[in-house]
Amino acid sequence: MKRTSVAAAAGAAAVATGAIVASSYISLTAVALIVGAAVVLAAVGWPYVLGVPARKSQSAAIGLSALLAVVLTATTPGPSFLAWFPASVALGVGAVFMIQLIRGTGQSHRLESTLGASSGVVAVAMGAGWVAAERLAVNATDSGVMLVTGISILVAIAGCLLPFPDRLVAPAVVVLAALAGPLGALLFTDVPALSAAVVGLACGTVIAGTRRLLVAREASLPTIAALASGVTPVLAIGAVVYFLDKLFLS
Repeated sequence: MKRTSVAAAAGAAAVATGAIVASSYISLTAVALIVGAAVVLAAVGWPYVLGVPARKSQSAAIGLSALLAVVLTATTPGPSFLAWFPASVALGVGAVFMIQLIRGTGQSHRLESTLGASSGVVAVAMGAGWVAAERLAVNATDSGVMLVTGISILVAIAGCLLPFPDRLVAPAVVVLAALAGPLGALLFTDVPALSAAVVGLACGTVIAGTRRLLVAREASLPTIAALASGVTPVLAIGAVVYFLDKLFLS
């Protein structure tokens, strides 16, 4: 894939990460609004990443189910903030199947559309995890874990821009993100170093895996698809971070 597409994806990922972390120091509502905006962008661009037909309807299915997950996560009483996440994803996947039924038999790229859009529903809806993580007690005062997570993601994104083969860049990205987590925790927060390292490792793995998928493409992506390619993994990290926060810090 062309370097311009990689740069656009990396830029979108960095902006989304910075906006989510910054909003966590404002309010829960701000986090939900920023995540909602990222969800819309990812939902609009995801069918373009796949290159499948029925893009508008599939974008609607992805975006509406993910927005529902964000809203319910922000308003559901604790401690199970993601209690409605499976139902939201199920509605989105069901809508994707209905779209394929309405298209009728014999349509092109049916299997690719179904599987790709369903995966998009899950990945984009996982952005609700950022809202859930912000509601945890560990982030109630200074959003320290959110900051550590953001630092790890930004370091991983920077590593992905290195002009070397993926067999060298991928492990380097994972290691750098895992090291950036505890370093950021020691410098800026009171988050335990081990927990920060695990969070950083998870972030680096997701970002490195996304880079591998992008560089394997021979053709360049449209701008909206490149932006969605950058924002979607950041959203997906949200649920991962939430469960890691609950496991190590709650």
